[in-house]
Amino acid sequence: MELALLERNLGFAVGLVLVVLVTGLLVDQAVPGAHVAVGLGLAACLLALARAARLTAADLGLARPAWPSGLRWGAAAAAVVAAGYAVALLVPAVRQALPAGDGEVGRAALLAALVVVPLGTVLPEELAFRGLLLALLGRGHGVRAATLWSSGLFGLWHILPSLGGGVANAAIAGAVGGDAAGTLLRVVATVCFTAAAGVVLCALRLRSGSLLAPVLAHWAVNGLGIMLAQLA
Repeated sequence: MELALLERNLGFAVGLVLVVLVTGLLVDQAVPGAHVAVGLGLAACLLALARAARLTAADLGLARPAWPSGLRWGAAAAAVVAAGYAVALLVPAVRQALPAGDGEVGRAALLAALVVVPLGTVLPEELAFRGLLLALLGRGHGVRAATLWSSGLFGLWHILPSLGGGVANAAIAGAVGGDAAGTLLRVVATVCFTAAAGVVLCALRLRSGSLLAPVLAHWAVNGLGIMLAQLA
């Protein structure tokens, strides 16, 4: 494959990114326990595609001069998420909607929050949606359209996970029911929520100039969410 092909053909480059993502998702679903390996493999493939498309470190939000800004914005966003979770724990209706936890954060929860989530979920998703797709789509359509398209794709990316297990799905199912109508409502709500979250994450990426900002915010939502479920 010639490097110039990906650089010239925006649709082809975006399509390849989506193919890599879907392939990774299918492998992840087919091979239990391989989430971290699949996530790292996805990240490696995405970086190879970025190089083939001649995207720079700055295009991806990985340039070193922007790291301090990314850390500041990411830490601030993570603090807002943590504060929101802390307030949620004080609301009886929220605690009752969550499945019963252990009352403490055990080893398995720490492993999931500190290893599985950042390496298997956050890293490849941020690199794909706030890295490659935002940069590639921004080349041909501008920042605003790139934000909307990448965020919409981020929402659609969560259709399959919304049909599975997990604390969030269990809580929503408890509220809307587990029948066909409830499942459809859960999927639609998940897609809309994650698409809106994608817009916020894109804003963090663009404002800070660094992928570290959405990475930290994304980890806070998922990783701290695991801890919240254990403490509920």
